[in-house]
Amino acid sequence: MSNKITKHTPLAERMRPKSLDQFYGQEHLLGEGKILSCLIKSKQLVSLIFWGPPGSGKTTLGYILADRFDFPCLFFSAVLSSIKEVKKVMSKAEDHKKMYEQPTVIFIDEIHRFNKAQQAAFLPYGERGDIILFGSTTENPSFEIIAPLLSRTKVLVLKPLSDDTLKNIIREASKDKEKGLGKLKIKIEDQALQNIINYANGDARRALNTLEISANLAIKGMITPAEVKEALQKRILLYDKKGEEHFNLISALHKSLRNSDVDAALYWLARMVSAGEERLYIARRLVRFASEDIGLADPNALRIAMDAKNAYEFIGSPEGELALAEAVIYLASAPKSNSAYAAFKNAMKDVENSPFEPVPLHLRNPVTSLMKETGYGKDYKYAHNFKNSTTSMETLPEELKGRKYYEPGDLGMEKEIRKRIEWWNKLKSKQKSEE
Repeated sequence: MSNKITKHTPLAERMRPKSLDQFYGQEHLLGEGKILSCLIKSKQLVSLIFWGPPGSGKTTLGYILADRFDFPCLFFSAVLSSIKEVKKVMSKAEDHKKMYEQPTVIFIDEIHRFNKAQQAAFLPYGERGDIILFGSTTENPSFEIIAPLLSRTKVLVLKPLSDDTLKNIIREASKDKEKGLGKLKIKIEDQALQNIINYANGDARRALNTLEISANLAIKGMITPAEVKEALQKRILLYDKKGEEHFNLISALHKSLRNSDVDAALYWLARMVSAGEERLYIARRLVRFASEDIGLADPNALRIAMDAKNAYEFIGSPEGELALAEAVIYLASAPKSNSAYAAFKNAMKDVENSPFEPVPLHLRNPVTSLMKETGYGKDYKYAHNFKNSTTSMETLPEELKGRKYYEPGDLGMEKEIRKRIEWWNKLKSKQKSEE
């Protein structure tokens, strides 16, 4: 990150903290005995994923840590960087390690925008210690980061900044004569300050941008609610694929789809298209929505979303955008269920929060005579040899016997799935009682 500050540099960038002493918020990570404090105290830096909303300090915190450990730090934008560029920088990091016996911090902004091949390119360099990987993302890493990379990093969850934290940031920026607005001797009425905080919604960058415009509009050095209101009207919302409006629009599209509002979903799709959003990013979000919010209530939804993605890849713009519109209409009008999403999440919770249960012996495949002698495959019941192709055999580990993860909803195809599950359960119960 460049340290060069000019008079044209936005206030939010000028006020970016350079050390932990200047960093506000995220006490759950930086407080006494918390993870980042412990890493600093132990002088052991590991690969980290910073997950949190815009303006919560993800990038800033990453650079402060790299500087604290005195490691060289290279910044990448996942939106702009190709795999060729990634490998070129990895090679430089490898040479640096050989020469100075010191890793390079590679900071990937919006790491979720890298595809699987790009993410996998970091693995061998991380394994050898050539790099320490920092990634920032507003998306859930569980869904957006490949498992091998995720298992080698620690995910830090950043929270939206509190009102008190934003108040401190705004006041410091108002008083700072070197980087802030101190030379203007600006004062802020309490209600105006609260209005900026309310609008910022936990985002320091948004708060400081609003403060800067308000200060330029202020008469006699006093920011009143009128100046804040005018600042918000004058603020030019140019669409930035890395910035706030990008996330606002995709959020609006996703929530309109979830609320089954076809017209609103089409409007937000049109807004994103007209703003120049990457079409395949939209397609990926539609695929994700089909899995998370429709699921098995309409299994066709996932196929429709995938077909739209494939159609756009095949014919491109502008004709391919109609396929995205058709998918949006179908997804918005489809029955909704997050039962599959919740079921998998609950199963993952059991995996993460309890010891790995051994696979029951009767489910293990006895591929050698020794394995057969030790009980592998003993008492296994081959379903097709039984009436209705099912048995009463237990297939969960002993400690999880009877656990229920999936509860079908009452809409669409899930009504039929519920009937099927109940039918299978009755058959198994009957067989068990007859044994």
